[in-house]
Amino acid sequence: MTPGESPGPKGTFRPTPPWPTPDDVSVELSSRRTGMSFQRTRMSADRTLMSIIRTSLALISFGFTIHQAFTHMVTTQTLKPEAPLRFGLALVGLGLFMLTVGIAYHVLYMRQLRAERLRMKDEGLVHAESMYPPSLTLITALLLWIIGFLVIAGMAFGMAPFR
Repeated sequence: MTPGESPGPKGTFRPTPPWPTPDDVSVELSSRRTGMSFQRTRMSADRTLMSIIRTSLALISFGFTIHQAFTHMVTTQTLKPEAPLRFGLALVGLGLFMLTVGIAYHVLYMRQLRAERLRMKDEGLVHAESMYPPSLTLITALLLWIIGFLVIAGMAFGMAPFR
């Protein structure tokens, strides 16, 4: 037996933990579980933003498609000339509004979560050794917002390819 090992079952050896008491083991395990719960909560917030992105993308796409389809109906004189533009703008605008609210909520929630994690780290309740990676979901949402803004601007001002 070497230093730092203790006898295990049936003559095997296992490393001696650095914790002096079983209570210290419980505190360590609890800290690790709490730290992992922050990661799970962060991933849950990302999934929520992904569902908002999915819905916003559907609204923006549908708004643009309706604008194009209804524009064709205007040429057949089934609709008034301003109807496709108004309906398309309304749907794209709703998608952009929803995406803006989702992004704002996500950013505020993540700030609160990081502040809580930092507070718990300062109190010694969690290790907080792993870093929060940049949210690829948030980056995707911001890119979609830019695209949606270009779509609504193109539709409203008749810029190519939205004419």
